[in-house]
Amino acid sequence: MLGDSLSAAYGMNMEQGWVHLLSQKLKARAPESSVVNASISGDTTGGGARRLPALLKEHEPTLVIIELGGNDGLRAYPIKQMRTHLTEMTRASQNANAKVLLLAAEAPPNLGRRYTTMFRDSYAQVAQQDDAAVLPFIVEHVFLSEQLMQRDGTHPNAEAQPLLLNVVWPTLVTLLGDSLNE
Repeated sequence: MLGDSLSAAYGMNMEQGWVHLLSQKLKARAPESSVVNASISGDTTGGGARRLPALLKEHEPTLVIIELGGNDGLRAYPIKQMRTHLTEMTRASQNANAKVLLLAAEAPPNLGRRYTTMFRDSYAQVAQQDDAAVLPFIVEHVFLSEQLMQRDGTHPNAEAQPLLLNVVWPTLVTLLGDSLNE
């Protein structure tokens, strides 16, 4: 798992985060499995692209989930740069014989419709060009619910974490095979 604050359990204990919940659920179905959470709050696609080669070599994953880009959008980084980093991470993971699941992010609406549309479309474009799986912004269904968000209005709280896992789980089961199916 290569992500930012959404996957690094920002503002709560790591054990409350959706990635830890994923690890528990995966282990219950495949006891030999493990999840490495290499998420860092504030990370960008550029940071992930720099860190990923060493992580691939050290952990030799079967699947790499990339949940990065939100901080690129908050900083209004160039779309082409973000897309290049997403492509680099996807290809590096695939070259290491790992499947890839991209978890899309959203750019803030104040950056304009053109930027936000290009930003959103980047994930599907990278997934299509490199035969990776992609999911829309996993926070989308909890973002507008005040009781599921932390005080900052940006990060989901502990109550929302199982809902984030529920968004990812069906695609993860498909990517990892029927042995994980409930």
